[in-house]
Amino acid sequence: MSETPVRSDALVFFGATGDLAAKKIFPALQAMVRRGHLDVPVIGVAKSGWNLQRFRDHARESLAAHGGVDAPAFERLLQLLRYVDGDYHDAATFDAVKRELGKSQHPIHYLAIPQSLFSTVIEQLQRSGSATGARVILEKPFGHDLESARKLNAILRTVFDESDVFRIDHYLGKEAVQNLVVLRFANSFLEPIWNRRYVESVQITMAEEFGIRGRGSFYDQTGAVRDVIQNHLLQVVGCLAIEPPATTYHEAVRDELVKVFRQIRPLGPDSLVRGQFRGYTREPGVAPDSKVETFAAVRLEVDSWRWDGVPFLIRAGKRLPLTATEVAVKLKRPPVTHLPAGEGNYFRFELSPEVRIVLGIRLKKPGEVLASEPSELSFLHCPTRDELGDYERLLGDAMVGDPILFARQDAVEAAWKIVEPVLGNVTPVEMYDPGTWGPASAGKLAEPVGGWTAVTSGR
Repeated sequence: MSETPVRSDALVFFGATGDLAAKKIFPALQAMVRRGHLDVPVIGVAKSGWNLQRFRDHARESLAAHGGVDAPAFERLLQLLRYVDGDYHDAATFDAVKRELGKSQHPIHYLAIPQSLFSTVIEQLQRSGSATGARVILEKPFGHDLESARKLNAILRTVFDESDVFRIDHYLGKEAVQNLVVLRFANSFLEPIWNRRYVESVQITMAEEFGIRGRGSFYDQTGAVRDVIQNHLLQVVGCLAIEPPATTYHEAVRDELVKVFRQIRPLGPDSLVRGQFRGYTREPGVAPDSKVETFAAVRLEVDSWRWDGVPFLIRAGKRLPLTATEVAVKLKRPPVTHLPAGEGNYFRFELSPEVRIVLGIRLKKPGEVLASEPSELSFLHCPTRDELGDYERLLGDAMVGDPILFARQDAVEAAWKIVEPVLGNVTPVEMYDPGTWGPASAGKLAEPVGGWTAVTSGR
Protein backbone atom coordinates (compact mmCIF):
# COMPACT_ATOMS: atom_id res chain seq x y z
CA MET A 1 0.00 0.00 0.00
CA SER A 2 1.40 3.41 -0.97
CA GLU A 3 2.02 6.01 1.69
CA THR A 4 -0.42 8.88 2.13
CA PRO A 5 1.14 12.06 0.68
CA VAL A 6 2.29 14.65 3.21
CA ARG A 7 0.16 17.78 3.38
CA SER A 8 1.96 21.02 2.51
CA ASP A 9 2.70 23.11 5.58
CA ALA A 10 3.16 26.47 3.82
CA LEU A 11 2.05 28.07 0.55
CA VAL A 12 4.35 30.46 -1.31
CA PHE A 13 2.88 32.18 -4.35
CA PHE A 14 4.95 34.18 -6.77
CA GLY A 15 3.18 36.91 -8.70
CA ALA A 16 1.23 37.87 -5.59
CA THR A 17 0.35 41.36 -6.80
CA GLY A 18 -0.68 40.30 -10.31
CA ASP A 19 -4.01 40.03 -12.06
CA LEU A 20 -4.40 36.27 -11.52
CA ALA A 21 -3.83 36.65 -7.80
CA ALA A 22 -6.48 39.37 -7.57
CA LYS A 23 -9.13 37.56 -9.62
CA LYS A 24 -8.60 33.92 -8.70
CA ILE A 25 -6.05 33.20 -5.98
CA PHE A 26 -7.30 35.45 -3.18
CA PRO A 27 -10.93 34.31 -3.62
CA ALA A 28 -9.72 30.70 -3.55
CA LEU A 29 -7.63 31.26 -0.42
CA GLN A 30 -10.53 32.93 1.40
CA ALA A 31 -12.85 30.06 0.46
CA MET A 32 -10.31 27.51 1.67
CA VAL A 33 -10.01 29.30 5.01
CA ARG A 34 -13.80 29.48 5.33
CA ARG A 35 -14.07 25.71 4.90
CA GLY A 36 -11.20 25.03 7.30
CA HIS A 37 -8.96 23.76 4.49
CA LEU A 38 -6.20 26.34 4.93
CA ASP A 39 -4.41 27.07 8.20
CA VAL A 40 -0.75 27.36 7.16
CA PRO A 41 1.39 30.43 6.33
CA VAL A 42 0.65 32.02 2.93
CA ILE A 43 3.67 33.92 1.64
CA GLY A 44 3.18 36.30 -1.27
CA VAL A 45 6.21 37.21 -3.36
CA ALA A 46 6.40 40.06 -5.88
CA LYS A 47 8.41 43.09 -6.90
CA SER A 48 6.06 45.98 -6.21
CA GLY A 49 7.78 48.00 -3.50
CA TRP A 50 5.10 46.94 -1.01
CA ASN A 51 5.16 45.95 2.65
CA LEU A 52 2.94 43.47 4.47
CA GLN A 53 0.21 45.99 5.27
CA ARG A 54 -0.06 47.10 1.66
CA PHE A 55 -0.25 43.45 0.62
CA ARG A 56 -3.06 42.82 3.10
CA ASP A 57 -4.90 45.88 1.80
CA HIS A 58 -4.50 44.52 -1.73
CA ALA A 59 -5.99 41.20 -0.66
CA ARG A 60 -9.06 43.00 0.70
CA GLU A 61 -9.40 45.12 -2.44
CA SER A 62 -9.10 42.03 -4.63
CA LEU A 63 -11.81 40.18 -2.74
CA ALA A 64 -14.11 43.19 -2.72
CA ALA A 65 -13.85 43.32 -6.52
CA HIS A 66 -14.05 39.56 -7.12
CA GLY A 67 -16.69 37.78 -5.10
CA GLY A 68 -16.82 39.77 -1.88
CA VAL A 69 -15.15 39.82 1.53
CA ASP A 70 -16.27 37.16 4.00
CA ALA A 71 -15.35 39.02 7.20
CA PRO A 72 -14.69 36.06 9.55
CA ALA A 73 -12.76 34.06 6.92
CA PHE A 74 -10.84 37.11 5.74
CA GLU A 75 -9.70 37.97 9.26
CA ARG A 76 -8.30 34.46 9.62
CA LEU A 77 -6.65 34.75 6.20
CA LEU A 78 -4.99 38.01 7.23
CA GLN A 79 -3.25 36.22 10.09
CA LEU A 80 -1.78 33.71 7.63
CA LEU A 81 -0.48 36.24 5.09
CA ARG A 82 3.22 37.05 4.81
CA TYR A 83 4.94 39.12 2.14
CA VAL A 84 8.37 39.22 0.51
CA ASP A 85 9.17 42.06 -1.90
CA GLY A 86 12.04 41.54 -4.30
CA ASP A 87 13.38 40.73 -7.73
CA TYR A 88 13.20 37.09 -8.85
CA HIS A 89 16.76 37.32 -10.16
CA ASP A 90 18.06 38.43 -6.75
CA ALA A 91 19.22 35.68 -4.39
CA ALA A 92 18.32 37.90 -1.42
CA THR A 93 14.63 37.57 -2.35
CA PHE A 94 14.76 33.81 -1.94
CA ASP A 95 16.79 34.02 1.24
CA ALA A 96 13.94 36.15 2.60
CA VAL A 97 11.41 33.51 1.46
CA LYS A 98 13.42 30.87 3.27
CA ARG A 99 13.33 32.94 6.46
CA GLU A 100 9.55 33.40 6.20
CA LEU A 101 9.14 29.65 5.79
CA GLY A 102 10.68 29.20 9.22
CA LYS A 103 10.23 25.61 10.37
CA SER A 104 8.20 24.56 7.33
CA GLN A 105 9.39 21.18 6.03
CA HIS A 106 7.01 20.67 3.09
CA PRO A 107 6.15 24.00 1.41
CA ILE A 108 4.36 24.29 -1.91
CA HIS A 109 5.49 26.99 -4.36
CA TYR A 110 2.92 28.39 -6.78
CA LEU A 111 4.43 30.08 -9.84
CA ALA A 112 1.65 32.44 -10.99
CA ILE A 113 4.15 34.26 -13.17
CA PRO A 114 5.17 34.36 -16.86
CA GLN A 115 6.75 31.10 -17.99
CA SER A 116 9.90 32.99 -19.00
CA LEU A 117 10.63 33.30 -15.25
CA PHE A 118 9.95 29.66 -14.34
CA SER A 119 13.53 28.44 -14.69
CA THR A 120 14.92 31.43 -12.77
CA VAL A 121 12.59 30.88 -9.82
CA ILE A 122 13.10 27.11 -9.78
CA GLU A 123 16.88 27.49 -9.72
CA GLN A 124 16.69 30.11 -6.97
CA LEU A 125 14.42 27.88 -4.88
CA GLN A 126 16.97 25.10 -5.15
CA ARG A 127 19.90 27.37 -4.29
CA SER A 128 18.17 28.78 -1.21
CA GLY A 129 17.13 25.37 0.08
CA SER A 130 13.42 26.20 -0.25
CA ALA A 131 12.85 23.37 -2.74
CA THR A 132 13.81 20.61 -0.30
CA GLY A 133 10.74 18.53 0.55
CA ALA A 134 8.62 20.91 -1.51
CA ARG A 135 6.04 20.78 -4.29
CA VAL A 136 5.62 23.24 -7.14
CA ILE A 137 2.53 24.48 -9.01
CA LEU A 138 2.97 25.94 -12.49
CA GLU A 139 0.46 28.07 -14.36
CA LYS A 140 -0.07 27.38 -18.06
CA PRO A 141 1.26 27.62 -20.68
CA PHE A 142 3.78 24.83 -20.17
CA GLY A 143 6.22 25.95 -22.78
CA HIS A 144 5.67 27.78 -26.05
CA ASP A 145 6.04 24.67 -28.22
CA LEU A 146 7.16 21.06 -27.85
CA GLU A 147 10.88 21.85 -27.56
CA SER A 148 10.42 24.54 -24.91
CA ALA A 149 8.04 22.28 -22.96
CA ARG A 150 10.72 19.61 -22.87
CA LYS A 151 13.40 22.09 -21.81
CA LEU A 152 11.20 23.38 -19.02
CA ASN A 153 10.55 19.86 -17.82
CA ALA A 154 14.27 19.08 -17.85
CA ILE A 155 14.85 22.04 -15.52
CA LEU A 156 11.98 20.98 -13.28
CA ARG A 157 13.24 17.43 -12.99
CA THR A 158 16.67 18.57 -11.74
CA VAL A 159 14.90 19.97 -8.68
CA PHE A 160 11.52 18.22 -8.26
CA ASP A 161 10.19 14.71 -8.77
CA GLU A 162 7.30 14.42 -11.25
CA SER A 163 5.01 13.50 -8.34
CA ASP A 164 5.75 16.90 -6.80
CA VAL A 165 4.99 18.92 -9.96
CA PHE A 166 1.44 20.21 -10.41
CA ARG A 167 0.69 21.82 -13.79
CA ILE A 168 -2.52 23.81 -13.50
CA ASP A 169 -5.02 23.85 -16.30
CA HIS A 170 -7.93 25.41 -14.45
CA TYR A 171 -10.37 23.85 -16.92
CA LEU A 172 -9.74 20.49 -15.27
CA GLY A 173 -10.86 22.00 -11.97
CA LYS A 174 -14.18 23.20 -13.32
CA GLU A 175 -17.26 21.39 -12.09
CA ALA A 176 -18.71 21.41 -15.61
CA VAL A 177 -15.69 19.71 -17.20
CA GLN A 178 -15.49 17.06 -14.50
CA ASN A 179 -19.19 16.46 -15.12
CA LEU A 180 -18.37 15.30 -18.65
CA VAL A 181 -16.40 12.36 -17.28
CA VAL A 182 -19.00 11.52 -14.62
CA LEU A 183 -21.86 11.74 -17.12
CA ARG A 184 -20.09 9.33 -19.46
CA PHE A 185 -19.15 6.65 -17.01
CA ALA A 186 -21.86 6.88 -14.34
CA ASN A 187 -24.76 6.41 -16.80
CA SER A 188 -25.06 3.08 -18.58
CA PHE A 189 -27.43 4.31 -21.31
CA LEU A 190 -24.65 6.40 -22.93
CA GLU A 191 -21.98 3.75 -23.50
CA PRO A 192 -23.78 1.81 -26.29
CA ILE A 193 -24.12 4.94 -28.47
CA TRP A 194 -20.89 6.79 -27.54
CA ASN A 195 -18.96 5.70 -30.62
CA ARG A 196 -18.57 6.04 -34.40
CA ARG A 197 -21.69 3.97 -35.14
CA TYR A 198 -23.99 6.57 -33.64
CA VAL A 199 -22.05 9.84 -33.32
CA GLU A 200 -21.81 11.95 -36.46
CA SER A 201 -19.64 14.78 -35.08
CA VAL A 202 -18.42 16.45 -31.92
CA GLN A 203 -18.20 20.23 -31.86
CA ILE A 204 -16.65 22.42 -29.17
CA THR A 205 -17.10 26.18 -29.16
CA MET A 206 -15.36 28.59 -26.82
CA ALA A 207 -16.67 32.05 -27.68
CA GLU A 208 -15.71 35.30 -25.99
CA GLU A 209 -17.54 38.53 -26.73
CA PHE A 210 -14.72 40.58 -25.23
CA GLY A 211 -11.26 41.20 -26.67
CA ILE A 212 -7.81 40.80 -25.14
CA ARG A 213 -8.55 43.07 -22.16
CA GLY A 214 -5.23 44.88 -21.98
CA ARG A 215 -3.13 41.72 -22.33
CA GLY A 216 -1.72 42.72 -25.70
CA SER A 217 1.92 41.95 -24.91
CA PHE A 218 1.04 38.45 -23.69
CA TYR A 219 -1.54 37.63 -26.32
CA ASP A 220 0.58 38.78 -29.23
CA GLN A 221 3.16 36.15 -28.25
CA THR A 222 0.52 33.47 -27.80
CA GLY A 223 -2.59 33.46 -29.99
CA ALA A 224 -5.73 31.34 -29.78
CA VAL A 225 -4.10 27.99 -30.62
CA ARG A 226 -1.55 28.23 -27.82
CA ASP A 227 -3.85 30.07 -25.39
CA VAL A 228 -6.87 27.76 -25.30
CA ILE A 229 -6.81 24.99 -27.93
CA GLN A 230 -3.54 23.27 -27.00
CA ASN A 231 -4.62 23.04 -23.37
CA HIS A 232 -8.21 23.86 -22.30
CA LEU A 233 -10.07 22.56 -25.31
CA LEU A 234 -7.91 19.51 -25.93
CA GLN A 235 -8.63 18.58 -22.32
CA VAL A 236 -12.35 18.77 -23.13
CA VAL A 237 -11.76 16.54 -26.18
CA GLY A 238 -9.96 14.11 -23.89
CA CYS A 239 -12.83 14.00 -21.40
CA LEU A 240 -15.27 13.26 -24.21
CA ALA A 241 -13.15 10.67 -26.02
CA ILE A 242 -11.42 8.64 -23.28
CA GLU A 243 -12.02 4.98 -22.65
CA PRO A 244 -13.35 3.83 -19.26
CA PRO A 245 -10.52 4.23 -16.73
CA ALA A 246 -9.38 1.42 -14.47
CA THR A 247 -10.85 2.56 -11.17
CA THR A 248 -8.33 0.66 -9.06
CA TYR A 249 -5.42 2.84 -10.17
CA HIS A 250 -5.26 6.49 -9.10
CA GLU A 251 -3.46 7.54 -12.31
CA ALA A 252 -6.05 5.81 -14.51
CA VAL A 253 -7.86 8.91 -15.78
CA ARG A 254 -4.59 10.66 -16.65
CA ASP A 255 -3.40 7.51 -18.44
CA GLU A 256 -6.53 7.47 -20.60
CA LEU A 257 -6.20 11.17 -21.44
CA VAL A 258 -2.65 10.60 -22.69
CA LYS A 259 -3.86 7.71 -24.86
CA VAL A 260 -6.46 9.97 -26.51
CA PHE A 261 -3.92 12.72 -27.22
CA ARG A 262 -1.57 10.19 -28.80
CA GLN A 263 -4.39 8.95 -31.05
CA ILE A 264 -5.15 12.41 -32.44
CA ARG A 265 -3.47 13.07 -35.77
CA PRO A 266 -1.16 16.11 -35.80
CA LEU A 267 -2.92 19.06 -37.40
CA GLY A 268 -2.10 20.18 -40.91
CA PRO A 269 -2.76 23.49 -42.68
CA ASP A 270 -5.91 22.08 -44.29
CA SER A 271 -7.35 21.37 -40.81
CA LEU A 272 -6.95 24.93 -39.49
CA VAL A 273 -8.54 28.33 -40.12
CA ARG A 274 -7.04 31.34 -38.36
CA GLY A 275 -8.68 34.73 -37.98
CA GLN A 276 -7.99 38.12 -36.44
CA PHE A 277 -10.66 40.62 -35.46
CA ARG A 278 -10.46 44.01 -37.10
CA GLY A 279 -8.88 46.49 -34.73
CA TYR A 280 -6.67 43.97 -32.94
CA THR A 281 -3.44 45.61 -34.14
CA ARG A 282 -4.53 48.89 -32.53
CA GLU A 283 -4.59 47.28 -29.07
CA PRO A 284 -1.81 48.37 -26.67
CA GLY A 285 1.14 45.97 -26.74
CA VAL A 286 0.22 44.47 -30.11
CA ALA A 287 2.58 44.78 -33.08
CA PRO A 288 1.04 46.91 -35.86
CA ASP A 289 1.78 44.17 -38.40
CA SER A 290 0.83 41.25 -36.14
CA LYS A 291 -0.28 37.99 -37.77
CA VAL A 292 -1.33 36.40 -34.46
CA GLU A 293 -4.75 34.75 -34.51
CA THR A 294 -7.56 35.83 -32.19
CA PHE A 295 -9.77 33.09 -33.66
CA ALA A 296 -8.96 29.53 -34.62
CA ALA A 297 -11.05 26.66 -35.92
CA VAL A 298 -9.62 23.15 -36.23
CA ARG A 299 -10.80 19.73 -37.34
CA LEU A 300 -9.34 16.82 -35.37
CA GLU A 301 -9.35 13.11 -36.18
CA VAL A 302 -9.03 10.54 -33.39
CA ASP A 303 -7.50 7.35 -34.76
CA SER A 304 -9.13 4.88 -32.41
CA TRP A 305 -11.59 2.02 -32.82
CA ARG A 306 -14.28 4.05 -31.05
CA TRP A 307 -13.87 7.32 -32.97
CA ASP A 308 -12.53 6.43 -36.42
CA GLY A 309 -14.12 8.77 -38.97
CA VAL A 310 -15.84 11.03 -36.42
CA PRO A 311 -14.67 14.65 -36.77
CA PHE A 312 -13.95 16.61 -33.60
CA LEU A 313 -14.37 20.29 -34.48
CA ILE A 314 -13.10 23.11 -32.28
CA ARG A 315 -13.55 26.85 -32.68
CA ALA A 316 -12.40 29.50 -30.24
CA GLY A 317 -12.12 33.23 -30.56
CA LYS A 318 -12.42 36.71 -29.18
CA ARG A 319 -14.85 39.47 -30.14
CA LEU A 320 -17.46 36.91 -31.18
CA PRO A 321 -21.23 37.47 -30.81
CA LEU A 322 -21.44 36.16 -27.24
CA THR A 323 -19.52 34.58 -24.38
CA ALA A 324 -20.13 30.87 -23.91
CA THR A 325 -18.48 27.46 -23.96
CA GLU A 326 -20.50 24.58 -25.40
CA VAL A 327 -20.05 21.02 -26.57
CA ALA A 328 -22.45 19.65 -29.19
CA VAL A 329 -22.47 15.90 -29.88
CA LYS A 330 -24.55 15.30 -32.99
CA LEU A 331 -25.96 11.78 -33.42
CA LYS A 332 -26.62 10.17 -36.78
CA ARG A 333 -30.13 10.22 -38.19
CA PRO A 334 -32.16 7.08 -37.55
CA PRO A 335 -32.89 4.90 -40.59
CA VAL A 336 -36.60 5.70 -40.60
CA THR A 337 -38.49 5.04 -43.84
CA HIS A 338 -42.16 5.55 -42.93
CA LEU A 339 -41.77 8.34 -40.37
CA PRO A 340 -40.17 11.69 -41.35
CA ALA A 341 -37.25 11.94 -38.93
CA GLY A 342 -35.99 15.45 -39.56
CA GLU A 343 -32.65 16.29 -37.98
CA GLY A 344 -30.95 13.71 -35.79
CA ASN A 345 -30.69 13.68 -32.01
CA TYR A 346 -27.94 15.44 -30.11
CA PHE A 347 -26.43 16.09 -26.72
CA ARG A 348 -25.44 19.63 -25.81
CA PHE A 349 -23.23 20.38 -22.84
CA GLU A 350 -23.22 24.04 -21.87
CA LEU A 351 -20.08 24.54 -19.79
CA SER A 352 -20.42 28.30 -19.26
CA PRO A 353 -21.84 30.76 -18.37
CA GLU A 354 -24.39 28.24 -17.07
CA VAL A 355 -23.89 24.52 -16.68
CA ARG A 356 -26.61 22.69 -18.55
CA ILE A 357 -27.02 19.26 -20.15
CA VAL A 358 -29.49 19.09 -23.02
CA LEU A 359 -30.82 16.10 -24.96
CA GLY A 360 -32.29 16.94 -28.34
CA ILE A 361 -35.12 14.61 -29.36
CA ARG A 362 -37.99 14.54 -31.82
CA LEU A 363 -41.65 14.14 -30.87
CA LYS A 364 -44.85 13.97 -32.87
CA LYS A 365 -46.02 17.32 -34.11
CA PRO A 366 -49.63 18.01 -33.00
CA GLY A 367 -52.13 17.57 -35.79
CA GLU A 368 -53.46 15.01 -38.26
CA VAL A 369 -50.20 14.55 -40.14
CA LEU A 370 -47.73 12.01 -38.79
CA ALA A 371 -44.78 14.38 -38.58
CA SER A 372 -42.12 15.09 -35.98
CA GLU A 373 -40.80 18.27 -34.47
CA PRO A 374 -37.71 18.98 -32.35
CA SER A 375 -37.87 19.14 -28.58
CA GLU A 376 -35.35 19.19 -25.74
CA LEU A 377 -34.93 17.63 -22.36
CA SER A 378 -32.75 19.86 -20.19
CA PHE A 379 -30.97 19.65 -16.86
CA LEU A 380 -29.70 22.91 -15.36
CA HIS A 381 -27.03 22.83 -12.68
CA CYS A 382 -27.47 25.62 -10.13
CA PRO A 383 -24.22 26.33 -8.28
CA THR A 384 -24.42 26.79 -4.52
CA ARG A 385 -22.21 28.56 -2.03
CA ASP A 386 -20.88 25.18 -0.92
CA GLU A 387 -19.57 24.32 -4.38
CA LEU A 388 -15.81 24.47 -4.77
CA GLY A 389 -14.43 26.93 -7.30
CA ASP A 390 -11.87 25.71 -9.82
CA TYR A 391 -8.83 27.33 -8.18
CA GLU A 392 -9.98 26.43 -4.69
CA ARG A 393 -10.30 22.80 -5.72
CA LEU A 394 -6.94 22.72 -7.51
CA LEU A 395 -4.96 24.49 -4.79
CA GLY A 396 -6.47 22.21 -2.18
CA ASP A 397 -5.66 19.09 -4.19
CA ALA A 398 -2.07 20.21 -4.82
CA MET A 399 -1.51 20.89 -1.13
CA VAL A 400 -2.53 17.34 -0.22
CA GLY A 401 -0.57 15.84 -3.12
CA ASP A 402 -3.54 14.67 -5.22
CA PRO A 403 -2.49 14.88 -8.91
CA ILE A 404 -5.64 13.67 -10.67
CA LEU A 405 -6.77 17.10 -11.96
CA PHE A 406 -3.34 18.25 -13.10
CA ALA A 407 -1.60 17.83 -16.46
CA ARG A 408 1.12 15.21 -16.57
CA GLN A 409 4.27 15.84 -18.62
CA ASP A 410 3.53 13.10 -21.16
CA ALA A 411 0.08 14.63 -21.75
CA VAL A 412 1.60 18.09 -22.19
CA GLU A 413 4.05 16.79 -24.80
CA ALA A 414 1.36 14.79 -26.60
CA ALA A 415 -0.85 17.89 -26.80
CA TRP A 416 2.01 19.99 -28.21
CA LYS A 417 2.65 17.33 -30.87
CA ILE A 418 -0.93 17.76 -32.10
CA VAL A 419 -0.63 21.52 -32.70
CA GLU A 420 3.10 21.77 -33.43
CA PRO A 421 2.75 21.56 -37.25
CA VAL A 422 0.40 24.58 -37.38
CA LEU A 423 2.11 26.93 -34.93
CA GLY A 424 3.18 30.26 -36.39
CA ASN A 425 2.02 31.51 -39.76
CA VAL A 426 1.66 28.24 -41.66
CA THR A 427 -1.80 29.41 -42.77
CA PRO A 428 -2.88 32.98 -43.54
CA VAL A 429 -4.69 34.93 -40.87
CA GLU A 430 -8.06 36.14 -42.19
CA MET A 431 -9.77 39.27 -40.92
CA TYR A 432 -13.24 39.17 -39.37
CA ASP A 433 -15.54 41.84 -38.01
CA PRO A 434 -16.14 41.99 -34.24
CA GLY A 435 -19.50 40.47 -33.36
CA THR A 436 -19.32 37.77 -36.05
CA TRP A 437 -18.39 34.07 -35.87
CA GLY A 438 -14.92 34.51 -37.31
CA PRO A 439 -13.80 34.14 -40.93
CA ALA A 440 -16.36 32.71 -43.33
CA SER A 441 -13.88 30.00 -44.36
CA ALA A 442 -14.19 28.44 -40.89
CA GLY A 443 -17.57 27.17 -42.01
CA LYS A 444 -15.94 24.92 -44.60
CA LEU A 445 -14.40 22.76 -41.88
CA ALA A 446 -17.87 21.83 -40.67
CA GLU A 447 -19.62 21.59 -44.05
CA PRO A 448 -19.43 17.76 -44.24
CA VAL A 449 -21.53 17.51 -41.05
CA GLY A 450 -24.03 20.21 -41.87
CA GLY A 451 -22.14 23.22 -40.54
CA TRP A 452 -21.41 24.53 -37.09
CA THR A 453 -24.09 23.92 -34.48
CA ALA A 454 -25.63 27.19 -33.28
CA VAL A 455 -24.59 28.23 -29.78
CA THR A 456 -27.77 28.78 -27.76
CA SER A 457 -26.36 29.74 -24.36
CA GLY A 458 -24.17 32.72 -23.58
CA ARG A 459 -24.51 36.28 -22.52
